Amino acid sequence: MSVKRNLFLSHLQKNNCYLHRNGAKHDIYQNSITKKKTSVPRHPHLDKNLCSLICKQLEIPKF
Repeated sequence: MSVKRNLFLSHLQKNNCYLHRNGAKHDIYQNSITKKKTSVPRHPHLDKNLCSLICKQLEIPKF
């Protein structure tokens, strides 16, 4: 099952995460409270398991 990238990015922003920098094929997001960073691929659809893993790495609620 997949999730639209824009919906997932809005979930990150609602949970105090912001774009830290851009990579070649991914973006680095950082939690402004915990300072944890992780990469988010630039695909139009993201796997639900990947979204859960990203949320866990940023220490925010699951999507």
